[in-house]
Amino acid sequence: MGTAAAAAAVSGFGDLGLTEEAMGALEEMGIARPTEIQCLGIPAVLEGKSVVLGSHTGSGKTLAYLLPLVQLMRRDEALYGMLMKPRRPRAVVLCPTRELCEQVFHVAKSVSHHARFRSIMISGGGRLRPQEDSLNAPVDMVVGTPGRVLQHIEEGNLVYGDIKYLVLDEADTMFDRGFGPDLRKFLGPLKNRASKPDDRGFQTVLVTATMTKAVQKLIDEEFKGITHLRTSTMNKKVASARHDFIKLSGSENKLESLLQVLEPSLAKGNRVMVFCNTLNSSRAVDHFLSENEISTVNYHGEVPAEERVENLKKFKSDVGDCPTLVCTDLAARGLDLDVDHVIMFDFPLNSIDYLHRTGRTARMGAKGKVTSLVARKDALLASRIEEAIGKNESLESVSIIDVKRDAIKAGRTDQKGKTVTLVKSTNQKTTHGRKLAQTSGRKTPATKSGKAMQLNKTRKSVAVVKPFKSSTSGLKRETLNGKKSVDRKYSGSKSTKSNSSVSKSNKSKLSVVGFRGRSSSSTREALKSR
Repeated sequence: MGTAAAAAAVSGFGDLGLTEEAMGALEEMGIARPTEIQCLGIPAVLEGKSVVLGSHTGSGKTLAYLLPLVQLMRRDEALYGMLMKPRRPRAVVLCPTRELCEQVFHVAKSVSHHARFRSIMISGGGRLRPQEDSLNAPVDMVVGTPGRVLQHIEEGNLVYGDIKYLVLDEADTMFDRGFGPDLRKFLGPLKNRASKPDDRGFQTVLVTATMTKAVQKLIDEEFKGITHLRTSTMNKKVASARHDFIKLSGSENKLESLLQVLEPSLAKGNRVMVFCNTLNSSRAVDHFLSENEISTVNYHGEVPAEERVENLKKFKSDVGDCPTLVCTDLAARGLDLDVDHVIMFDFPLNSIDYLHRTGRTARMGAKGKVTSLVARKDALLASRIEEAIGKNESLESVSIIDVKRDAIKAGRTDQKGKTVTLVKSTNQKTTHGRKLAQTSGRKTPATKSGKAMQLNKTRKSVAVVKPFKSSTSGLKRETLNGKKSVDRKYSGSKSTKSNSSVSKSNKSKLSVVGFRGRSSSSTREALKSR
């Protein structure tokens, strides 16, 4: 397994065995120094190894496999006289979505300006006939979605015979999200061909930003003897991103809380993604923000593929006023976006989705910010993720199922069958300064200064639950509302009558914990006022 030490020994792309053509393409793209995954992946692929390249999003994995594959194809031309032929690509790159196909295809076109090879894209959502015409011309590399590639194979527009290099980009997504049958159907003829004594076989490259043990087991079973190469940042938070958790007590209006976080960020000129867990939640957020005169675009499963592409273009564009993308986890993987701020309106159900969402910001070493709105039901998972981030540990095994199982194990019963409460004394040290206690079907309130803190449901004022206490030193709380409310930066930005009454009575203090010991000026002012 690769390490950061191996990458540190590389001074530049010239040390990785790349040709002048590849170096010229990198120079044209303005890329001077290889990333850790490129230092590990490029030599391994050039050696002909089948590998799994694992690294966080935005770390340059596409070039880590494209550059050596193009070089290998040029070598094959010199050694075996292999030439570009119609319908017979030598390299196939499979991606789970059309958007990722377009990104890979764009990088391939950039490299081909110097390396001289022809690539085409045949993804779902596009018309068949133009793709068929493209395949009927000589081609070296095909970038496509599994279903559409299989369709062209079945119709005779694409032939297996010359395929020597196969890439599965976002492999964890493909094996974890229902692409398994299509992948095995595609791999079957390749494996049968490779089993013949006179066949040179094929080389496989799997690319992933996260890897659970279950998916790794599937991959190891499907690709016997494949080599796993992981960077030191695999399954960990991106170092250049700041993570804030806002603990909601349950009484405040969640949409108004989102507005309090979003508006100051937009006022700074940030490009923001707002993640939701469901289509209905995404629609509600989009409708609410539109009513508050905040321009948005959508990205979820019910938005047609072509419209999603157009929405991404609007979101990326510096022209116009559309800096907010409201989306589901469909936008969490594979998209190369320049995002300043990721807001999780709905907290994800596991740490892997948390990593993918946060990977949309702070890419390639840039700075970024992640803000999560944490409801009561998400508190256990959020606190576990927060603890792992504070210690810079892997988030691979953190999920809501694991957290609940641990909580059940912790609540051991005595001989009378009663659950032993987890909160015994205010002096008892816990991971976050408090623990949740459970009795049979009821939750015991968290304690503060030895007394149970209860929410008065009849009062209009909102009692805010004490925020997570991080193990990282120097963390502070920040109130975004209350004595010092956030000023609206948009003139004429008003809530509708239905929302205005809610916002007046339900606005609460939002407690923010920021990692890396950083706090804004408003934090310091809030602390002085206490």
